[in-house]
Amino acid sequence: MTHKPHSRDLMRKQLAHQAARLIAEAGIADFSSAKHKAARQLGAEDTQHLPSDQEVEEALHSYRVLYQHDSHPDILRQLRDEALSCMRQLAAFNPYLTGSVLRGTAGQYSDINLMLFSDDAKAVLLFLLKNKLEFDDSEWRARLGGREVTVPSYTLTGESGIPIHLIVLPENARHSGLRHPETHAGIAAVAKMIEDAGCGMRDSEAKKQD
Repeated sequence: MTHKPHSRDLMRKQLAHQAARLIAEAGIADFSSAKHKAARQLGAEDTQHLPSDQEVEEALHSYRVLYQHDSHPDILRQLRDEALSCMRQLAAFNPYLTGSVLRGTAGQYSDINLMLFSDDAKAVLLFLLKNKLEFDDSEWRARLGGREVTVPSYTLTGESGIPIHLIVLPENARHSGLRHPETHAGIAAVAKMIEDAGCGMRDSEAKKQD
């Protein structure tokens, strides 16, 4: 049985919004898991037309604006404050914030994702040990220079209990593909983002009182 393009588009849209609701309300962090659970809930387990991650991301942004407009800005501010604090602590490794905390779709169940850069594979590990920071270590598969490599990865627990994932890449990776402000932001950019958001909230409150 074939589906008309309009029906396929409608199904993708419905699945994207259901997946977004599951991420926002049920704490499902993995987009693939959210999409497949949404398909089961909507009786479309066999569909070949699951939405893309970008479609889910857009639906999640809309969901937070519509249904979490009172609580979400404060949660996002807390996540970004925590990210900035950690970035400043790890400033020697030129940290970049990436993921949903940067994009603005992160919520109370979201983690913080940072990229660090060092040609010394043990430098970050020694820094964490020296500063007596509790962490779990693992590895991460990354694509660098057209090939897949395994790089060190560490997970810290922030002061508020938020997991902070650190991926350590070689220095030359810092100068390739990290200039787009929508996908990567350094310390100064994150600080300005927080400041700008604070100004916007103060202006909004002032208008309400007028």
